[in-house]
Amino acid sequence: MLRLLRAFILSLSLLYAMPATAQSACASTFQKSGNPILGLKFRASESVRDLSAANAINQLKGIMTGRGYDIILAEPEAGSMLAEQPLSGKARAIPFEINAVAQNGVATVTIEAKMKAAMFTKEADAKTEICTILGMMKGGKAGLALAVAGARGGNLGNGAPVAISALEFSHQISKDAERNAAAIPLRYKGKVFTLSGTVDYVMRDGQYLRVAFQIPQPWNELIQLPNAAKFKTDLSCLMAPGTGVYALQLKPGKSVKLTGTFYEYREINPAAWFKDCRPER
Repeated sequence: MLRLLRAFILSLSLLYAMPATAQSACASTFQKSGNPILGLKFRASESVRDLSAANAINQLKGIMTGRGYDIILAEPEAGSMLAEQPLSGKARAIPFEINAVAQNGVATVTIEAKMKAAMFTKEADAKTEICTILGMMKGGKAGLALAVAGARGGNLGNGAPVAISALEFSHQISKDAERNAAAIPLRYKGKVFTLSGTVDYVMRDGQYLRVAFQIPQPWNELIQLPNAAKFKTDLSCLMAPGTGVYALQLKPGKSVKLTGTFYEYREINPAAWFKDCRPER
């Protein structure tokens, strides 16, 4: 079973710290729609007095960053934000769309989690997580302080590396590109991955030695995955200083496991590069 969020267990303890009125108010707005085959959606709202829409978004930027979410795009003045539970192993990223509107000094914030096809989580877990996040917002001076702190927050790029095969990541980023290629740099830039796969070639690329992974075209793969992207995304690692001796001994067909930071994405002839790559012995 795929998780909606890595922090579900922690959220249970936080939930007990929420005022009962906040729990019930959010829970009464909770809605589930869709289905696991085409995609589930979970939605809930919370209203907070003495809070503007912009400050609500900035608060949630800090709150969700602290809970391990990636902030893809925040537009406080428009009262909107897109956050994601990040890719974790074989668990795909889950987008959370946040919208805030304010009237007569009361901000009403709505969070909608949109799970992709064939993903599933318990309804109770989704309600707990969304209502916990909304319940952490504050109004007045305390809310303003949280908003100021949240505005300084951003994407998480310093967590533990995500371990995934190069082929799986190529599949994932190709599907991302089919949906919206513009979001790819926002989603992955600065995040650390440990990629395992097979060497295609090694070449000099400016000041770097570049190790490219073997990524077959979808129609040449031994196992044809349902709903797979119709094209491949090539993956390469720009090796870190001090790894030249290692890289120069690699040859096509060699199995490797490299840890590096997502660096750049190219939409034409789709390709992604990782930098500061080092071998995992």
